[in-house]
Amino acid sequence: MTKTVNFEEMPDHEIETRKRHMYEKMSPRRRKFVDRLGYENWDPFAAPFDPIDIRVEKTGLTQAQLTQLFILQSGRNLNQEYIDQVNEFNVMLVMNFEKVRPVYEFCLWYAEHCKKHGVEP
Repeated sequence: MTKTVNFEEMPDHEIETRKRHMYEKMSPRRRKFVDRLGYENWDPFAAPFDPIDIRVEKTGLTQAQLTQLFILQSGRNLNQEYIDQVNEFNVMLVMNFEKVRPVYEFCLWYAEHCKKHGVEP
């Protein structure tokens, strides 16, 4: 049975030794990939991301909870395509808010713009 290694408790010099060893044992093709990233930036011991189902956004809700809350609080009869779009947006929101920030800021601006002109968006 293989012994589990906790890299967080390992001294830096030991991690660097293992990292160097892994790099030297790589195929030239794989090395080329690491070189493109930059050896210093390459982290072969990075922890995997959490599954999307358990990732939360800044208020602590998952993408599914956000979608359900939106549907519940909107009080409208929404079709499946609309709900799918909201769900897709919430996935991006949970994964990386900076990716959806331009859309979010544009929506705020557009709502204010429409309000100034007395029209519904």
